[in-house]
Amino acid sequence: MNQTLEQLLNRRSIRNFTGESVKEDDLTLILKAAQQAPTSINGQQISLVVTRDKAKIKKIAEIAGGQPQVATADVFVTVVIDYNRADAAMKHAGQEMVISKSAEGIVVGSVDAGIAVNALQTAAESLGYGTTVIGGIRANPNAMIELLELPENTYPALGSTIGVIDTKIASAVKPRVPIESYAMYEKYDTQKVASGVLQYDTELRSWWDSIGLSDMPSYTAQTAQFYSNIYFPEVAKTLLSQGFKFSDEI
Repeated sequence: MNQTLEQLLNRRSIRNFTGESVKEDDLTLILKAAQQAPTSINGQQISLVVTRDKAKIKKIAEIAGGQPQVATADVFVTVVIDYNRADAAMKHAGQEMVISKSAEGIVVGSVDAGIAVNALQTAAESLGYGTTVIGGIRANPNAMIELLELPENTYPALGSTIGVIDTKIASAVKPRVPIESYAMYEKYDTQKVASGVLQYDTELRSWWDSIGLSDMPSYTAQTAQFYSNIYFPEVAKTLLSQGFKFSDEI
């Protein structure tokens, strides 16, 4: 197995950091790797806001629900859906930018944000740093918008911590649903997905118990805990206030 595959197959979220600084040269490389990720039509409708100020990082941790892995990170990178850049390009071309007011615009921005954060984390982990994706910033999008001074036609989609891993605290690779219920050949198989859910529910329960976290919920219990309600209720309202609207809805 080559080094790249080994890294990807052993990816895990790191929530404990030493407090040491991420080297500036390393951070520059990480950001460049994220920038090189593909975007739809090469629109480059993603921007990164890099936070190193400790007081601001603690504020982001509060916004995200008081997450300690955010508060103790050396760097927090917010991945921003950015049609403000497209708007500048459209003005130069003498046309009006409307993509942010469509369902496709939201999908494109979200997809590209996910691609960017994956590239960023892969780069950071290749240099020995730990990361965790943080979607909790959408619990209070207005606070993030104000903190980062985001203009109209931009939105804080998600973020990532970066820090030096505290190796004294063990971390393990969390199992996933069975591969045959995840990667399906030729057509979607509802039965495989359903049976995979039940198998994974048992496997994850055993995994939690094996690392001494018996109080953690099973897969089905955790999914039900979040997906039985709209757990970030401010997203739609703040999207509208930032200039995003489904004007193409039927």
